[in-house]
This record gives sequence, structure tokens and C-alpha cells, in this order.
Amino acid sequence: MTRRLYTFLLRLLLPLALLRLYWRSLKSPAYRRRVRERLALGPAGPATQIWIHAVSVGEVQAAEPLIRRLIAHDPPLSVLVTTTTPTGAERLHERLGDSVAHRYTPYDLPGILDRFLSRTTPALLIVMETEIWPNTLAACAERGIPVILANARLSERSARGYRRLARLTRETLQGFDLIAAQAEPDARRFIALGADPERVQVTGSIKFDLRQPASLLDQAEAMRRAWGGQRPVWVAASTHEGEDGAILAAHQRIRAVLPEALLVLVPRHPERFDRVAELVARQGLTLARRSRLEPCTPSTAVFLGDTMGELPVFLAAADTAFMGGSLVPTGGHNLLEAAAAGVPVAIGPHHFNFAAITQLLCAEEGAVEIADTEALARLMISWLSDATERARIGENGRRVVEANRGALDRLMTLIETRLPKTRG
Repeated sequence: MTRRLYTFLLRLLLPLALLRLYWRSLKSPAYRRRVRERLALGPAGPATQIWIHAVSVGEVQAAEPLIRRLIAHDPPLSVLVTTTTPTGAERLHERLGDSVAHRYTPYDLPGILDRFLSRTTPALLIVMETEIWPNTLAACAERGIPVILANARLSERSARGYRRLARLTRETLQGFDLIAAQAEPDARRFIALGADPERVQVTGSIKFDLRQPASLLDQAEAMRRAWGGQRPVWVAASTHEGEDGAILAAHQRIRAVLPEALLVLVPRHPERFDRVAELVARQGLTLARRSRLEPCTPSTAVFLGDTMGELPVFLAAADTAFMGGSLVPTGGHNLLEAAAAGVPVAIGPHHFNFAAITQLLCAEEGAVEIADTEALARLMISWLSDATERARIGENGRRVVEANRGALDRLMTLIETRLPKTRG
């Protein structure tokens, strides 16, 4: 498929994309706000030096240390961050406030991109992780704007999908001035798909460089007191549709052995909060919802983390954790926040989006891969019953995180050569 055909099809699909935004807004009203930004309409965006594209919450969290380094640069650099989802926008504002500008990502169509670039005039685009948009790269090339794919990862599953569009993928990948890959397997897959080997470098994952705020420990201690300081607590983090029932079944098994055990259940998407609460009620488990500030009493079986931005606190306050998106074929989520907090973490078999990090933590006994619900229940019972083993696994995870810091410095060294020289 050539880029011309891709553009034609995308134009046909644009009304459906807008309709999908409206459909999603029925459950999450934030999707209908600022829709004109996705078309590069309305008030002009702020002129900027560095444009960073981060799709949603995970990419924003990964980009945070990089953004902080850029805005602290000498001389200071103006940064514009685009996200696709409202939750990504909310997380950006929570973590960085007004220190960076935000807009919703413009659709990948030439006219829209021309308006966006004319208004924002970036000198460098940094794309986080796996976003590969043909027209965005072409529009930047026409204006002489270098593009970096930072913290780049590419699972074998994703690579297979891109191979079906081999010609378009090859042309698009050759538009990147630099692909800074997380690991050697990622780099090899990008090159096999057509990226210029001279422009692909392995820098590691900057997710290892995320520093939690100094207040995290105090917040975690307060949360733990609210849950009950002596009871066993495990977190099921970033769960997806189809996982919650299995996790609640595991929790029933855990409570059969440890009757005081508390599950902190944190769905990935806000639009699912009410549905998950209803599922908990149908299972006959007593529930406290964080959003309603409901008290967590000794009889509470499930604490629903139905707020945004508090997952790091929940993880740091818990005894153990399970990372969602991995009992269903979503690809898993990042284990490093739990590991950095010294919390032993389990993950299911579907972790292809974080394969290198998962393999590293598992190899160093800082995490454990489980196959199914029954294995999850057995592991949590074992960990929650043995403080010494929990401490050993947690310390292994913390050590892995500390040992692998430095990717941000390597990435910044490469970015420095492409920073604007005459602006700011």
C-alpha cells in the first residue's frame, strides 16, 4: 500500500473516527471536548521548539523524565505534548501542570498536519514508543523537521502486522532520523522492516529512569493505614475487559486461606469503573470505592481504585501486585513502578508489549510470570503468607531498576545533536 492510497482510505475513515469519538464520549465525556484540535482547527496552538507525541497514560509516564530534562535544558526549551486520549492529557497535567503545553494529536492527514505544523512550528518531533504515522513523517520531512522515535519498542506480534503493509512500512520507517530502541530485539525488528541500520541505536528503556516524588512514601503510608495496616493487601493494576472476573475468582481463593486479604482493583480505563463495581457486587464481595471516599473496613474485600493518577501510591502501599492486560492478549503493562517500590509483582502470559522488561525482571527473580488464575491465586497466597520471601523478590526488583538506569542520559546525548540551534 502506498502513502497515497493510505491517505485516501484515511480520508474516507475520518467521519467514522469522529463518530467513534462521539460514541466514546457517551461513557467518557472528555472525548467530546476540544475535538477541533484533532483537526488542527480553532485557536492557534502555541509555537514550540520540541513536539512530543505520547498516545496515552503509559507513554506520558514514560516520557515524563525526558520532558523534565528538556524543560530544564540550558537554554530552556519550549515543549508541546500531544496525546490521543483524555486520560493521557489528565496524567500530563497532574504530573507537569502548566510547564508544558498540550494539544490533542492531529489526525494523520496532509491538510490537517499542514495547519498544525504552521501554527506550532516545531524544530524537532519526538515520538514515544511505537507510533508510526506516514503522513506526519512526510510532513515533517518536507519542512526539514527531524523526527526521533524514542524509547522505541516493537513486539513480534506488531512486526507481523506491519509486514502486511511492507512497502508503506519501509517508506515510513526510513523517515525517522533516529530510532532509539529499548532493546536489541526491538532494533532488529525495526531494521528487518526497512529502517536504516545507521539510524537505529539501542539506548535502553527510559522507564527505568522514572523518579517518584519524595511525597510518595508518606502518601503510601497514609493509604496503608486507611486499608488496615496488618491485613494482607494485593493490587491488580491496569486490568482490562475480561480480566476482572478471573482476578475476583483468584481473590475468592486467596480469602479462603487468608480471610482478611484485601484486593485493590484498578481498572485501566475510567469508562469501565462502574461496570467493574457492578461485577464485584455480583460476586458477593464487599466493596469500597476510592472515588466516593468510602471507608475500607475490616470486612471490605475489594477496594476499587476508580480514580486517576493514584496507581503509584496503591502499588507502594501494597504487599504484592499483579500487572493487568496480561491474562488477556492485550500485551501487559509496565512492571517497573511496582519493582521500583520494592513490591513483588506477577504478570500473566500475554506481556509482549513489555517483553524485554518482563524477561529481565523474571530472570533476576524480581517478578514472576503466571499462566492462569489458579497460578495467580497460589502465588499471591504464598507471597502474602511469607514476608521474608516478599522482601527478597521486592529487593531483587528494586535492584534491577537501579542497575538499568541511564537510558535517559544516552537518549539525551543523541537528542542534543538534533536540538534547535538558533531558536530560544
